[in-house]
Amino acid sequence: MRKSNGSIGVYMALLSFMILVLSCKTPDKAQESETRSEDLLSYVNPFIGTAPLTDPAFIGYTPPEGWRVWAGLTYPGATLPNAMVQLSPITKYGSGAGYEYEDFEIIGFTHTNKGHWNLCHIPVLPLAENAKAPFKSNFRKETEKASPGYYSVYLDDYKVKVELTTSLRGGFHKYTFDDNKVHKVLFDLSRANNRVDEWHIEKAGTNAVEGYQRTGGDKVHFYAEFNETVQNLETTKEGKRDGYSIVILDAEDQPVTLKIGLSFVSIANAKENFQKELSNRDFETVHKDAKDVWSKVLNKIQVSGGTEKEKELFYSSLYRSMQWPALRSDANGEFKDEAGKVQNKGFRYYTNPSLWDTYRNKLVLLSLLSPEVTGDIIQSLVDKGSYSGFMPTFFHGDHAAPFVAQAYGKGITNFDVKKAYELLLNNAYKAGGTRPYIEEYIEKGFISDPDVKNPNTETKAKAGVSKTLEYALDDYSLGVLAKALNDDKNANELLQRSKNYKNVFDPKTHFMRGKLADGSFINPFDSEYPYYEYMYREANAWQLSFYVPYDMPGLVNLYESEDAFESKLDSLFTFLWNPKHIARNVSGFLGQYCHGNQPDHEAPFAYYFINKPEKSQQIVDTLLKDYYGIGADGLALSGMDDAGEMSAWYVFAASGLYPLSPADNEYLISLPIFDRVMWNIGNSSLEITKTGTSRKLKQVKFNGTALDGYFLSQDQLTQGGSLKLETK
Repeated sequence: MRKSNGSIGVYMALLSFMILVLSCKTPDKAQESETRSEDLLSYVNPFIGTAPLTDPAFIGYTPPEGWRVWAGLTYPGATLPNAMVQLSPITKYGSGAGYEYEDFEIIGFTHTNKGHWNLCHIPVLPLAENAKAPFKSNFRKETEKASPGYYSVYLDDYKVKVELTTSLRGGFHKYTFDDNKVHKVLFDLSRANNRVDEWHIEKAGTNAVEGYQRTGGDKVHFYAEFNETVQNLETTKEGKRDGYSIVILDAEDQPVTLKIGLSFVSIANAKENFQKELSNRDFETVHKDAKDVWSKVLNKIQVSGGTEKEKELFYSSLYRSMQWPALRSDANGEFKDEAGKVQNKGFRYYTNPSLWDTYRNKLVLLSLLSPEVTGDIIQSLVDKGSYSGFMPTFFHGDHAAPFVAQAYGKGITNFDVKKAYELLLNNAYKAGGTRPYIEEYIEKGFISDPDVKNPNTETKAKAGVSKTLEYALDDYSLGVLAKALNDDKNANELLQRSKNYKNVFDPKTHFMRGKLADGSFINPFDSEYPYYEYMYREANAWQLSFYVPYDMPGLVNLYESEDAFESKLDSLFTFLWNPKHIARNVSGFLGQYCHGNQPDHEAPFAYYFINKPEKSQQIVDTLLKDYYGIGADGLALSGMDDAGEMSAWYVFAASGLYPLSPADNEYLISLPIFDRVMWNIGNSSLEITKTGTSRKLKQVKFNGTALDGYFLSQDQLTQGGSLKLETK
């Protein structure tokens, strides 16, 4: 193996230190009274994930000048679960979520967000009397406040306090000006996180404006009412990319309120959304309703014990996990389909989930806590797929299969199950859809890569190893669904195909390795080098070589012995990352393991399959303690949150239940970091408690009966009762 800094002595010392860290149990936690349900909102910190990663020792390398590592990329603004509107400050266009914690200027408050370099529609900003373009204001961090359903800040240059809250399809702005002689509000419609193709605004009565903004396929319509008369609308360069519009109000000695309804269908629908959700309602009432909605969500998992920081991370993670996908149908049920036609089909229409990689944890959590929303999201996918003949995917892989399979296995059926299954079969068998190179995969049982001389991190190719492993997982998931639907023929074939992971396993090196078209392994081979699309997708060989979460016993059996598997797994967490290997969205390492990106998030639990759960617990405890809420301000994450996936990993791991193989609807049991966890699912509750302070799991009892192994089924979870964890 490579020796760090060329010194065997230094390497061995570092290795010994890492092993010592991993072997240490979690520090004793302060004993606290049980958290009251009404207090849970106070534990949510929406700023977590907005701060940058700056420490090269933690990142794993020194970022090139001007790079901001892709960590967190969350937004601090106001929203509701799976809402149309995310009303948040923007400090930099073209950035991950539009807001970067280290910035000190705000250039607007936008109404859509995800954290993926897109959206950030309809920017609005209150202005001082003499404000000139480019419009922006300094602000101080001590004036910023954020909580579920609320954001506020004081704009120093314009001398105005901004308060924001939201409904499902609307935003509520409250501006308290120091000087009430002039009230002006900017609609900066030529800007968004995507290139703006078209925009328009006009007066709509004595105190309202309306219009739209189009970025690519998203045309966002709005209707906005003020509590003051619109005196004038000064528009510069209508529709142009450097144009803007300023609303001048008949100023009164009062705070200005701006209520805005959005629609992806029409201005008329935006107005109707406004009327149904915001009209005749004051700021405090809308804010209270938002808090009530979030309180109900957070109370579905109640914890006690643990430190204040652990509770903050837990509930902030739960909060972040429940925000995406986003609603796209209006209050009247209308939405625009894939063909651009207005439809009303009796379900709520949502954006596509970020299936890579939210199928692992986040969508499982969503299906547990919001089953009706989950069914509508799947029906939205089905509706989109009816135009192409294939179930939609996202970015990479075909992970609608595990999403649909696990939802159906939970009894979620408020979607067209037959059509969903038909589309998923098309994905798995037909070319031209959402599985590139599917013909080669079916023919050979793997996807090859070309023989590239001197490949680099950004080499464009087929990501053959990642696709082979992911398609095999998708085959397994679809096989589970086929079996549940009594389609034995397809079930048997797909479950057999799920063994294709073995075709890229090299028994000599114990790595999942890229192959050429003739089936030979690609050489030369560097197991440590990260690639974006060559052999591996945003990963290296180490990070993909344990990716068989649905058949871990089968993976273990590919090794000569359990000892050999254990040795390889030990090396994953102790063999140091080479700081010369730089990939912008691959960061936050524990050895070669990368917690900052999702492709290897199952690996910490792999020790269970050689009956050493205590070693998994050591890794999981380390990640929970040191890879969330980090940095100088305690607000950074080890990697990109990816629409809640990083957060959902924390929720499951911290609460002691992990959905290792999502389609199987069973949960790997570990020791929670809290004294007590209460899962409130449907009409029942499961209480998880543990004995002693040891972090070594000895036995698990469900409702008084010892479990054979470490898995809790979906039926047991929803049955509820008591899960007692006894430690050694």
